[in-house]
Amino acid sequence: MQKKSLETILYSSAGIIVMLVIMVAVNVITGAKPVRVDMTQEKAYTLSDGTRAVLNKLDTPVKIRFYCTQSDTATPETVYLKSYARKVEDLLQEYKQIAGKNLIIEKYDPQPDSDAEDSARLDGLEPQQLSGVGGFYLGLAVSLADERVALPFLEPNREKLLEYDITRAISRVFNPEKPTVGIMSSLPVFGEPGNPMMMQQGGSQNSEPWTIIEQLQQDFNVKNIGMDAAKIDDDVKVLVVVHPKGISDQTQYAIDQFVLRGGKLIAFLDPQSAYSSRHQNPETGEQGGGVGSSLDKLLKAWGIQFDTGKVVADLDFKMQLHDQSGVPVDAPAWLALTSDGINREDIVTSQIDSVWLPACGAFIGEPVAGLKETVLLNSSKDAELTDTYMAEMGGQAIMNSFKPTGVNYKLAIRLTGKFNTAFPEGRPAGADTNALADADNPLKVSKTDTSVVLVGDSDLLADDFSLRKMQSPFGTMVSQMNANLDFSQNLVEQMAGDSNLIGVRSRATMSRPFTRVKKLEAEAEASGQAKIAELQQSLQETQQRLGELQQQKTDANQRYILSPEQQAELENFRKKQADVSSELRQAQKDLRKEVVSLETRLEWLNILAMPCGVTLAGVAIAVVKRRKNSAK
Repeated sequence: MQKKSLETILYSSAGIIVMLVIMVAVNVITGAKPVRVDMTQEKAYTLSDGTRAVLNKLDTPVKIRFYCTQSDTATPETVYLKSYARKVEDLLQEYKQIAGKNLIIEKYDPQPDSDAEDSARLDGLEPQQLSGVGGFYLGLAVSLADERVALPFLEPNREKLLEYDITRAISRVFNPEKPTVGIMSSLPVFGEPGNPMMMQQGGSQNSEPWTIIEQLQQDFNVKNIGMDAAKIDDDVKVLVVVHPKGISDQTQYAIDQFVLRGGKLIAFLDPQSAYSSRHQNPETGEQGGGVGSSLDKLLKAWGIQFDTGKVVADLDFKMQLHDQSGVPVDAPAWLALTSDGINREDIVTSQIDSVWLPACGAFIGEPVAGLKETVLLNSSKDAELTDTYMAEMGGQAIMNSFKPTGVNYKLAIRLTGKFNTAFPEGRPAGADTNALADADNPLKVSKTDTSVVLVGDSDLLADDFSLRKMQSPFGTMVSQMNANLDFSQNLVEQMAGDSNLIGVRSRATMSRPFTRVKKLEAEAEASGQAKIAELQQSLQETQQRLGELQQQKTDANQRYILSPEQQAELENFRKKQADVSSELRQAQKDLRKEVVSLETRLEWLNILAMPCGVTLAGVAIAVVKRRKNSAK
């Protein structure tokens, strides 16, 4: 017995020693080359394929100088920034593992009056002034030979865009030449001075360029092209047209010849500009109207129709807005697309999960022979086309008469192939022949295959509908409400010829709404709208009946007195109205009860899933060990 106990002790001790040796060996191996496992669904902590492609193209060492002030003074701001700096360092190490010897990372602590601070200033870094600390540096500079790109201050609120910012900087020093992108718009996308008279009265100040313009200027030479342009310059590689309200045939002809020369076109059209409706004209001080825009001549030649009198209303993708009293109301003509309405197979939209489209139009028809169509954004089948004036009246007006058509309306499409001219007879009548492109020899067919992207909304580019701005101790913090700007920049980058950055930025905004909850709400609302329509029909019939009874009276003095028959008719209607209202309230209560129940089940599932999984695994291991011991 003692001998058996001694053997057990020796075996146990040997097992413990072996386990210790294995653990030390594993720590040594993993310490030499750290391995991390990313368990997030969107792989937020794993370098994207776009970043890997950029790093794998490097054939010359690129240097990254990372600056972070290691101050001994501990304040909430410095603790927060230093914690963020460690995340930046971890990400840079991921870059180093992929790029190897072609990426050199240097770390500096720019203390006051030090060589490191001089180096930071030469690299263009900007210190953040913090109370009790002074200048705090947190930035980096990427250099290759004489090319240098600085990220002056790494703002924590851009953490989700950190990988994109670094990868873009590496790509820029590796490919320093910027393509030229032309912007044509009837909206003040480049900003504009305010009305001088209104400014004297304390009114509107100078408006800043839209954020989409500022972001494009970081990667491209951006050129402002007027709405009256008779020729698109030859150096323009991609032309972005935003809400071309009132565009002339001459300018459409210039765009036509640009596309036929091989230029790439991205057109953001709009049946109803919500931005124009919200903002004043800086010259007149008057509110703009939600007037539609199109490229009618070009679209017709390509086999596409875009009705500026119709917008898409969708119960599955509807947004909730707040009325003047702050009460949330449904807005079926303001769409918040989820992954169900986004093409997951296209590189531009493969990782985009949220796009907002206020009052968006639809593209109808099939492209002509020779052109291939790819749908990038689409509505659900629980949608319809409604008049633009109905959208202006509000969501309830649309809901009252909503009838889904079962059609997935095309909200954004790409056409590729060889395009035919929209002006087969040559330049349009009345155009300036001296200014027109190819005036002597207009093109009839595109020289090579090219691409055109058509989007049924222009408001998605405006800051009002894409960004959330809040004041913080670090200044104005800007965060994305959706992936509108990601989608737009992806389009430009793909058209400009560099698609590696697309997959990097697309990871920035990932939201997972309760799609089942939204579906339940849509079904309940559809049922409720049927009851409301029934009530309204009954009201109309009652009013008509009351009118007929009133007309039957011969005495003019009695026409404003209800007869017993009229009183009975009105009483029946009131009773029916009360019954339908009661049914609607009960349906809303049942819906809310079901939604709350579903949300509660999901919460408990999230809370208990891991403990239950661990418990079941432990029980399974215990059962297996017990069976093995019993077998002995």
